[in-house]
Amino acid sequence: MYPTRILRAHHSPKPNITGFDPRKFARSAGQPRYDPWERAEAWRYTGTFSRWNRFKGAFPGLGIATVAFAVYLGYEQLFLQDDHHDAHGSEHH
Repeated sequence: MYPTRILRAHHSPKPNITGFDPRKFARSAGQPRYDPWERAEAWRYTGTFSRWNRFKGAFPGLGIATVAFAVYLGYEQLFLQDDHHDAHGSEHH
């Protein structure tokens, strides 16, 4: 850390020469009574664009692919067993 930064850290902030304090202005403003853009923005979070629907749409086809893969694994396990295994691991036909 530079010595100048250490010295600046101990001093109070410089006064604003305009006299305008943005923090004081924000505190006095409070919450707006009416948001003119509220209706225009409401559609983004309802219906088709709700959080759950946006999440579902992020992975199209994942559900059907998972089910199809599970069915294939079950079919392979039940019907595609290799019946002639050798005890030593070598293949003899």
